[in-house]
Amino acid sequence: MTSEIKSAYLAPEGLTEPLLKELGGVIAIHDRLVLSSKPFSEAHWAQNIWKNPVVLSVDSINDAAKQLKSIQRNWCLYSFTLHRRAKLIEEKLNSSKKEPVPFPTTLPAQPLGSWCLLDENTILASAECSSPFPNGEAHFVEDKTGPPNRAYLKLYEALTLAKKTPQPEEFCMDVGGSPGGWAWVIQKCGAEVLSIDRSPLDPAISNLKGVSFQKRDAFSLLPAEFEEEGKSVDWLFSDVICYPDKLYDWLSVWIDSEICKNFVCTIKFKGEPESGIIKKFAAIPNSQVIHLFHNKNELTFFKLD
Repeated sequence: MTSEIKSAYLAPEGLTEPLLKELGGVIAIHDRLVLSSKPFSEAHWAQNIWKNPVVLSVDSINDAAKQLKSIQRNWCLYSFTLHRRAKLIEEKLNSSKKEPVPFPTTLPAQPLGSWCLLDENTILASAECSSPFPNGEAHFVEDKTGPPNRAYLKLYEALTLAKKTPQPEEFCMDVGGSPGGWAWVIQKCGAEVLSIDRSPLDPAISNLKGVSFQKRDAFSLLPAEFEEEGKSVDWLFSDVICYPDKLYDWLSVWIDSEICKNFVCTIKFKGEPESGIIKKFAAIPNSQVIHLFHNKNELTFFKLD
């Protein structure tokens, strides 16, 4: 079986089923790690994709560490079996403990590979993974006092993966923004932000410099309002709770208008995710649809200038 492994996918906690429905050639499932006989695909529900993994036959802990080091320097263990043996190999690799990172942060230039023990003498390893974070887990230094909820961590992760943030003098829209976790992040980046929601922002957020608020239906906000005034929008953010089809139709109007440069939007699902609408979002030119570590039963849509 090991010779058949062409790719591997690490599912988010509790979301293995949506991932399995995306994949073909599944030959084994080890906890959340799905092995496939098919070349890797950009699976939307994967927390981390192991591209072109190799199978290593090892005869000792030292030999395992030596073979991994011969491929590259930086490795992250995904342990689902033989935990003690895997830990000893990890120690030989001199893998440092991954600490939470501040925001904003620059992603490491050196690639981070992933590996696991399939059995006592067999390692599966991939030097090329989709996520720069260990096992796709984006842990940030948290702010316990500033933001009104933990939604800000989702935007921390999205902007870090985007490798760009809103800049001073840029204008951003934050749709479905209450109570203001995303507006807080945008304001901290130095940009101006207009938050749209039926519910008000937390007073601590609405009083921040550069933050404004309109109480209204988010989907009543259309590009024509800005085109008439000759204004452009640098970023459109949406964490609004709605059916994915409604978000897609509204977002399409904004994309077609070409008035906005950058989009970061959460696609939220009630119950089982709908593959058809996911494909429609993914088919938008120059876009990406992925599952963030801080997402739940939802995906994040990116379209960046």
